[in-house]
Amino acid sequence: MRCILCHNYALSLICRRCRKTFLEPTPNIRILDDDFKVYSFYRYDEIADLIKTKHTHIGSTVYRIIAQNASAWFNANFDFKEDIGLIPIDDNPKSGYAHTAIIVRALRQKHLHPLYGTLRAKNDVTYSARTLSYRQSHPRGFSYSDKSYEKVILIDDLVTTGTTLLEAKKAVQKRGTDPLFAITLADAT
Repeated sequence: MRCILCHNYALSLICRRCRKTFLEPTPNIRILDDDFKVYSFYRYDEIADLIKTKHTHIGSTVYRIIAQNASAWFNANFDFKEDIGLIPIDDNPKSGYAHTAIIVRALRQKHLHPLYGTLRAKNDVTYSARTLSYRQSHPRGFSYSDKSYEKVILIDDLVTTGTTLLEAKKAVQKRGTDPLFAITLADAT
């Protein structure tokens, strides 16, 4: 097979050289309303073509590779001493898999525990290419169904306006859980 980035022969969709060259994380911190921090590993324009594979037959493999690269940086720079839940935002399987669940699986470590299926949107709204006003007037209506951890980290693939993350944060807080920050693969600002 050929690497989807450099087109050289490889044993994986993205060769080792491209993983080190093109997928080296460039971490960023973005502050949303209420001083809620979002840690992202890439700028959207750096990996846009890869993010767009989300609903294709290679999407799950591409997301796994990106998430593994990001988690290597994350695990080297964050060391947690207490148990914390990792919440994939709306991890309903689409196109055969849940992209946020793939990210959570890559980020788990000794004190970080996946909480699959605990934060779901009641409204099936798509925000792709939508304005901030549209996003704000069409909430996802998240429901959070877990209280096993006092502290959690929210996980999504992309932050654009921050509307989804802030709505998810409020849903988690309503249950008495403290969202420490969010992690996304990419930041679109």
